[in-house]
Amino acid sequence: MQVAAPNPSPHDASRLAAGLFIVGTPIGNLEDVTLRALRVLREVDLIAAEDTRVTRKLLARYDIHTPITSYHENSPPAKLESLVARLKGGGNIALVSDAGMPGISDPGADLIAACIEAGISVIAVPGPTAMMTAIVLAGLPTDRFTFRGFLPAAREARRKALANLTARDEPLVFYEAPHRLSACLADMLEILGDRRAAAARELTKVHEEVVRGRLSDLAARFETAKARGEITLMVEGAAVADAPAVTFDKALSEVRRLMTEGASLRDAARQVAQSTGHSRRALYQAGLTRPIEK
Repeated sequence: MQVAAPNPSPHDASRLAAGLFIVGTPIGNLEDVTLRALRVLREVDLIAAEDTRVTRKLLARYDIHTPITSYHENSPPAKLESLVARLKGGGNIALVSDAGMPGISDPGADLIAACIEAGISVIAVPGPTAMMTAIVLAGLPTDRFTFRGFLPAAREARRKALANLTARDEPLVFYEAPHRLSACLADMLEILGDRRAAAARELTKVHEEVVRGRLSDLAARFETAKARGEITLMVEGAAVADAPAVTFDKALSEVRRLMTEGASLRDAARQVAQSTGHSRRALYQAGLTRPIEK
């Protein structure tokens, strides 16, 4: 069991503690920043930013002149090591992403993990997230949900990931890039069925848009309309009454058992779909793409 490193006083208003500060920044509107975040950004030794150009706009707005360095998914291992070494020496660094909370579908998670492993104090300074903002705008149940982040870019891998979510009865939340949105919605409609859904983009910005309806409505809308900005998708979970009692993995195992007895993949998928309630197409696709576990 890991115990957090002693923290002298991360919430002390009189001085800033040593360590890594995970600072939430606005997802669009620059006014959506906390007073504590501004103080930390102003007083740390260094800001490690996913995109320094984006972060400099925020710093300029609030007249903050703290030194800044880049830290992103393509940063070499030596960059992470140098940041950790600096923190070990007793300094403090603010970690920020392009927008929202660092570490959520974000390369900053690697630095956070490295600091925890090294026994460095890690302090969160909460801020907005696109995920939570979109959820409350979607109009879907919010008592529980599954956040999946970005689905795989490759079509078959994306369809496999969706097939594994067909039986979940809670809302599903995804991030998606605009150039993949149309293909992603088409796959969701085919594999998950025509569920209620919402697509949110440009949240808190001038051109904020939340499109609500069925997956078929969203697929038709974005088949021709070009989306801009990172997208957050919320999809209704499977109806409890319709959710298969047998898990998808067990259903797929039954498909493979039938195939060992001579059935074709197509026939086996159809038979198991009828008996379990899982999507025939999802079972068929998984049978094509998922390796047999031995």
